[in-house]
Amino acid sequence: MSYSRRDAIKSIGLGALGATGLAACGREETVASPGASSQRYHWNMVTTWPPGFPGLGTGAEYFARTLEAATGGRISVTVYGAGELVPWDGVFDAVSQGTAQLGHGAAYYWKGKAQAAQFFGAVPFGMTAQQINGWLYQGGGLALWREVYAPFGILPFPCGNTGVQMGGWFNREISSLADIQGLKMRIPGLGGEVLTRAGGIAVGLGGGEIFTALQTGAIDASEWVGPYNDLAFGLYEAARYYYYPGWHEPGSTLEVIVNREAYQALPADLQAAVAAAAEAANGHMLAEYTARNPAALVTLIEEHGVELRRFPDEVLAEFKRISGEVLAEMASGDEMVARVYASYRDFQSRVSAFHKVTELPYLEVQD
Repeated sequence: MSYSRRDAIKSIGLGALGATGLAACGREETVASPGASSQRYHWNMVTTWPPGFPGLGTGAEYFARTLEAATGGRISVTVYGAGELVPWDGVFDAVSQGTAQLGHGAAYYWKGKAQAAQFFGAVPFGMTAQQINGWLYQGGGLALWREVYAPFGILPFPCGNTGVQMGGWFNREISSLADIQGLKMRIPGLGGEVLTRAGGIAVGLGGGEIFTALQTGAIDASEWVGPYNDLAFGLYEAARYYYYPGWHEPGSTLEVIVNREAYQALPADLQAAVAAAAEAANGHMLAEYTARNPAALVTLIEEHGVELRRFPDEVLAEFKRISGEVLAEMASGDEMVARVYASYRDFQSRVSAFHKVTELPYLEVQD
């Protein structure tokens, strides 16, 4: 399926960025530089998403529009979808090298650059969106993230979250662990490593390649995001079974990455505006997915005959066991991974214990 920027990007109202929010975000890493306050900057943003793709692509657009509005046009941003300026998997390098000042994507795509990056995208059986935001903003996670990216001349900011994702689309039912053997599935990051160790075959594909690969049988299954995006991609036309829960991506954080030299060249107020726009986009995207996913799931089931399935308990249990094994091995072989993992695990342990007496019991009695 193809999407034009005009068709896909809806008019998104920009909330006022109050002085309090800007002041709070101004505590982000700020390096003031001299120069006239009236100077204008034009930046390019490259993304890993198809141009104007709902939620993900338009989330990048929302950040750009918010930044321009917050700065009175002193920073303007042109957003490029995957393949328009660089390939989807070239975003990190483009920002690192200064080809583009900004990038938007998911940190687990860059595991080849730094293994620890994956903790800032999604961790199998890890934290939810609410929990990971707590870790990033209040639990030391963001400082670690910036330390991981520092050697590449990149400054990361949380800039979107999809919430708990779906488990993916399958061309055959998964009834037991035996059905995982030889299964060719598009699944990135740590989830892909878990699938491989469980006997499957993890395949790396950009979002725009998934439909054709499923339809032609090049892959047997694919995770993508959730009902809102999966409906837009028409994945129901290429696979019959829709599985849950999204064990591999329970709180998928998106990032805006900024070329450090370009950022440091900004005066302090514009640096603060970059941080504020990213934080605004982070919350906006999660709200959008929370609002759009329920109706999209109903449409998939009632209008397109999608068969909703829950992963068997034995499959989830084995994936969880392997996940722990993978994370422990990563931490034992990389000092930076060990530090990030320890921080992540400690925060998850504490917040999960709290949510088991707050969030979980309430959800059970909510309806």
